[in-house]
Amino acid sequence: MIDGKSLRIEDVVTVALKDARVEVSSEAGERVDEAAGLVERFVREARLIYGVTTGYGALSSIPISQDKAQTLQRNLILSHSAGTGARAPRKVVRATMLLRANTLVRGNSGVRLPTVNRLVSMLNAHVHPVIPEVGSVGASGDLAQLAHVVLAMIGEGAAEYRGEVLPAREALILGGVELGELSYKEGVALINGTAFMTAIGALAVFRAERALRTAEVAAAMSFEALRGIADAFDREVHWARPHPGQGDSASNLRRLIHGSELVLEGPGIEEGGIRVQDAYSLRCTPQVLGAVRDALGYARRVVEVEMNSSVDNPLLFPDTGRCLSGGNFHGQPVALAMDLLGLSMCSVGNIAERRVARLLDQKLSEGLPAFLVHPEVERGLHNGLMLTQYTAAALASECKVLAHPSSVDTIPTSAGQEDHVSMGATAARNALRIVGNAEVIVGIELLCAAQALDLRLMQKKELRFGEGTAAAHAAVRDKIPILKEDRALYRDIRVASDLVREGVVLKAVEDTVGPLG
Repeated sequence: MIDGKSLRIEDVVTVALKDARVEVSSEAGERVDEAAGLVERFVREARLIYGVTTGYGALSSIPISQDKAQTLQRNLILSHSAGTGARAPRKVVRATMLLRANTLVRGNSGVRLPTVNRLVSMLNAHVHPVIPEVGSVGASGDLAQLAHVVLAMIGEGAAEYRGEVLPAREALILGGVELGELSYKEGVALINGTAFMTAIGALAVFRAERALRTAEVAAAMSFEALRGIADAFDREVHWARPHPGQGDSASNLRRLIHGSELVLEGPGIEEGGIRVQDAYSLRCTPQVLGAVRDALGYARRVVEVEMNSSVDNPLLFPDTGRCLSGGNFHGQPVALAMDLLGLSMCSVGNIAERRVARLLDQKLSEGLPAFLVHPEVERGLHNGLMLTQYTAAALASECKVLAHPSSVDTIPTSAGQEDHVSMGATAARNALRIVGNAEVIVGIELLCAAQALDLRLMQKKELRFGEGTAAAHAAVRDKIPILKEDRALYRDIRVASDLVREGVVLKAVEDTVGPLG
């Protein structure tokens, strides 16, 4: 039920990935009607309103007569359907449609309720416009991508229906969606906003939060397998530097390794010499992942505010009878949040890759065999998990390229009228790619850490793992058998990545130790 005020990221995920139905609340419908009535009154009174009785962008100084005002809206959609590149994934299209509808029902846009309902009907009927990924500079929002949505709404362009790409008019008919034309201001209201970048942002935040919590699980497994010193996670250490995310991460790690017989309680003398403290990739896990927690909290707040905002132009205010031009369409808030999310998730991948390297390096793994080769096979003949670190390193390096901040770039458009842009859609797309890479790196760490724990168990029978790490190990082994003789590892990596992306390991752990808040 959308009302323009209370949509959450989890709702977006439910609609985008689980095909939940959408309805407009009755209260929101009343607000929509009031704003649409105000637009019609202004047109009758021949008021000068940007994009309604004037042209667009640098053409906004040209007045448009009332008899041509509706043609103006259709021409806007046709001329702005200028995207290129690959088709946006179905889940992104669904999220985009939902967010655009939620913005419109706030009642500041001036569209008619039947137009909003047509967009919602397309979503519920699984008529998904074909949206090219490239073309938004994030200034007047995501003009090109949203124009492709509206193009399908008016029976032009293309749409996907039941897995097949069809002419949009045919898809609408098959889906039982009523055809209709645009009225005053509806074209500009439908495309002037940040729904595309924010849709990607919502999905990126959701996946990043899940990947981060799973990264804490994988880190705990590696910490245990490498016989880490638990002092680094002690409450007092983190009370002395009270960043919220750091404290939460340290608390989670303590719970995950609780009860482990592998973890060391403090410095000591072991075979090979004195051990006082661990490498940073183990000891500083709460500091690194905690900082990411705080960054993702910021990104979530920005995205959820944006999802429930009026972001087109001009805006109607029925209570005061005003129509005001502003710049709520500008994507800078989302662009900055997505750049931060991408940068943060790079750190998740970077530190996980370093722990993978330690698990596989016989000189650093505290007595584990090189590349975690099973001790019952011939050394040298089998390579174990050697190449998984190569893949993790390749992904981590790619993330560093993708993390170049898009929001620092700007290039003028519309003959200098739109002379500062956000590049928010690029920031969001890059952030989501970084999250995807991080999911695979964390999956590789789960794969390696599970193998390492199995080898520890072979070294000492009846060894007890931590409460959380035992649950994680069991969840991995439920889908991926221990590696004995060499096999094609791409399948294991794919399954392990799915365990991260789908939250399987995380659920198994949280069912055991409680939510990793």
